[in-house]
Amino acid sequence: MAEAIFIYLLKQRSITDKWIVDSAGIANYHVGKGPNRRAADTLRNHGISDFQHRARQITEDDFVTFDYIFCMDYYNITTLEKLAQRLKVPKKAQIDLLGNYDPDGEQEIEDPYCAISMNEFEQVYQQCLRSCMGFLDSLNK
Repeated sequence: MAEAIFIYLLKQRSITDKWIVDSAGIANYHVGKGPNRRAADTLRNHGISDFQHRARQITEDDFVTFDYIFCMDYYNITTLEKLAQRLKVPKKAQIDLLGNYDPDGEQEIEDPYCAISMNEFEQVYQQCLRSCMGFLDSLNK
């Protein structure tokens, strides 16, 4: 959801031409699959209906291609830092928690994949929205 929200905010600010946005997982569980139906429904409920995505696993190139790699939780940060060290890539990307930009201070964003209700997806949407807005706003300071 974070990728879709970030792209949506870039469109609202008319700055999509200045960004390359992508998302990837640390595991290969869902490689090639589209967005979770409940995530897509949540995005549609907020006017984001044009999101196209196929899941992929993070690659060595991502560390040198992107300026930022945002993680949802501390486990992902630790895993990516170890991966970058193991691969010995000249890391360009700043690895950070997306939630570090949440003005409400909720640093970790839980994966709602196993959630029973749509409430968890809505909560993640709101956290990602606040965090993406906070990040973009921080660049203008």
